[in-house]
Amino acid sequence: MRAASQADVVLSGYGPVGRAFAGCLARQADALARRYGVRLAVRAIRASSAQCLPGEGEPVPPRSAWRPLAPLAQTLDRTAARVLVQAIPSAPELRQLAAEEAVIALSRGVHVVTATKSHLLSHWRELDETARAHGSMIRISGATGAALPAGDLGRTALRGMGCESIRACPNGTVTFVLDRLAEGDSLPAAIREAQRRGIAEADPSSDLSGADAATKVRLLAALTWGWDPASVEVRAQAVGADAAGAALGARSRGRRLRAVASAHADRPLLVHVRLEEAEPGDPLHALAGPEKAVVFGCPDAGDVIVSGGRSSPLGAALALVKDTIEVTAPRSGFF
Repeated sequence: MRAASQADVVLSGYGPVGRAFAGCLARQADALARRYGVRLAVRAIRASSAQCLPGEGEPVPPRSAWRPLAPLAQTLDRTAARVLVQAIPSAPELRQLAAEEAVIALSRGVHVVTATKSHLLSHWRELDETARAHGSMIRISGATGAALPAGDLGRTALRGMGCESIRACPNGTVTFVLDRLAEGDSLPAAIREAQRRGIAEADPSSDLSGADAATKVRLLAALTWGWDPASVEVRAQAVGADAAGAALGARSRGRRLRAVASAHADRPLLVHVRLEEAEPGDPLHALAGPEKAVVFGCPDAGDVIVSGGRSSPLGAALALVKDTIEVTAPRSGFF
């Protein structure tokens, strides 16, 4: 059995996703080391105004024992971390902080693994150029669909496949709400049920407006075709009160109403989000509840479809774990 190399991590953000990520590594460290040849350990956790540096094998201390936040560069040096993992909320007011953190890490040769979307939309080119200049990597699976591995397909698996289109239902909240409307619920009732089940956030406006679905397809298009997300125009149809009648009408015809986000290689820098009727046999028709799916249209190779993937803090955390392994694990043979 090969000896596992050590890969220490600085975690930025300790909300539900950050806590789930730290918990996954604590529980699975030995198994991951045996399977992938790399032992991952969180050596520092940074929140908005405080940080902690857990010792090897020690639990995360209570917040009362955390110390004032130090400069990120100092924390990276002190821990000799190989990876900065970002689990910062994708809020506009945190966009600049997320971008600055990523640039600091990448410029020091530290890989960045992120579930944060906001700075990817606005600072894509800067992040890419910084990473290339310093031999570091960025991985964004957690930002393109939580546990749904669509980003991996766009980034590597479709190389040379001639992908010409992306058609997706990447927002589980909207799919769930539309299915409830088709069963006769009102829009407010459908949203309340999604929130009760933990599918929808307290403020689902980004989901219902189409903004979240458009963001994910902007990022997938960037990985697949090299688009700059900051330059992408979005035209989105929101889920409003009139969607109830449309969902019921689609059901009466044996179809399902879906909020479909799409992009095409021959229509550069444009993402549409439309309410469409999906027919039986369409992968988007088959979705149930909060499931997600992406169809990569490859005329010669045939459509490549990925669906499923848990939309939850744990799903996003597992995507962060996967990406962290990918940038640190030794590569040889089949791996």
